[in-house]
Amino acid sequence: MSGLGVLEAPTRSPVVKEHVLSVMNSVRAKNPNEPEFHQAVQEVLETLSPVLERHPEYRSARILERIVEPERVLMFRVAWMDDQGQVQVNRGFRIQMNSAIGPYKGGLRFHPSVNLGILKFLAFEQVFKNSLTTLPMGGGKGGSDFDPKGKSDNEVMRFCQSFMTELSRHIGPDTDVPAGDIGVGGREIGYLFGQYRRLRNEFSGVLTGKGLGWGGSLIRPEATGYGCVYFAAEMLKTRKQSLEGKVCLVSGSGNVSQYTVEKLLDLGARPVTLSDSNGVIYDAAGIDREKLAWVMELKNSKRGRIMEYADRFKSAKFIPADPSLDHNPLWDLNADCAFPSATQNEINGRDAANLVKRGVTLVAEGANMPTTLDGVKVFLDSGLMYGPAKAANAGGVATSGLEMSQNSMRLSWTREEVDDRLHKIMIAIHQACETTAEKFGAPGHLVIGANIAGFLKVADAMMDQGLA
Repeated sequence: MSGLGVLEAPTRSPVVKEHVLSVMNSVRAKNPNEPEFHQAVQEVLETLSPVLERHPEYRSARILERIVEPERVLMFRVAWMDDQGQVQVNRGFRIQMNSAIGPYKGGLRFHPSVNLGILKFLAFEQVFKNSLTTLPMGGGKGGSDFDPKGKSDNEVMRFCQSFMTELSRHIGPDTDVPAGDIGVGGREIGYLFGQYRRLRNEFSGVLTGKGLGWGGSLIRPEATGYGCVYFAAEMLKTRKQSLEGKVCLVSGSGNVSQYTVEKLLDLGARPVTLSDSNGVIYDAAGIDREKLAWVMELKNSKRGRIMEYADRFKSAKFIPADPSLDHNPLWDLNADCAFPSATQNEINGRDAANLVKRGVTLVAEGANMPTTLDGVKVFLDSGLMYGPAKAANAGGVATSGLEMSQNSMRLSWTREEVDDRLHKIMIAIHQACETTAEKFGAPGHLVIGANIAGFLKVADAMMDQGLA
């Protein structure tokens, strides 16, 4: 897209409009071949015009130009040895995007699709998401094009040790605190932490998502999924509704998806789908607790494929993935709510139109930027309740922040304490989005509310700290 306009907030000033367009054009010119980063920046910049009108000092201080530039980009070689004694080489990355309100915080992703543009988009989103949590955390993201699928535990360990040998120079509990993301679960965090501890000769809260016996927090694995459902419940309350009895579509079958399903069951909803790269399972009878436990064993221990669900449970059917289609069949099923929880850009304009046609009245994003700009426009034009990722899926990083607090105090809170704090944070995030959207002339528009609320906190900190 050559300009702005898809989600543009109303503005009276051509000067502001020209300023935003100029920054966007500069981002495209300086960061060629990084479409995901362009998309993430455009989605935020398009909504900031009302703020820039009220606060011309942000334009004078060139806050937009500074906030789209990472403070530091690290890229390094990761050489490791496989079980056959062959040397393998991957690329490692860490994007330290913005530390105005706290140490860099954001996950590590191990997946063949990882590249600079994807990590910059994730780091940029993380800045605003972390700001919304009310906790003092800056934004960062990292990872590697290494694929843990099909690798032995020893191969994963050797890779993680090599990766951390370089990364350890650039992180620390008061500098940068990575966490897990796609491809980085408890096993990988354990290997990474062990290598950091060995290299630095210190036991500190340098990573989150740790094991419960060595500094981890209860509820951390569940937090993104739980938080997304809590956020959805708050959205429904604005229309005097609840999740009780709602039929829900959930994509993905990893950590976020599993715990989204679990919390939906807690609140009386009926989740009916899960997916992976091979296709979709649709279980009209509902994925109950017994079925969910089976999925968790399949995915977390056996590392199997979701198609096996349809063999095990005869109430389900499997829809194989078809790359030639211009839509995802998962989003073309009758339902009340949708929880995209797999990966970026999994819902395009056609998918969004199908969801609206199929009666979906709420979309809460569990994955990072799972909807294209065209899809978001369809949602907003239709008037359905739309919870953007930087608000709806902030529960994961919020609980990572709670893990950091526990590490700093050398304390462990109970499951109930952490869950209660998470629930209150998600309520506060929804309230901030609602209040800010109304304050800036777009009542109910949670995209504008989330972007402006997240931006203001970071921008004000940058103003206070000068040219830091």
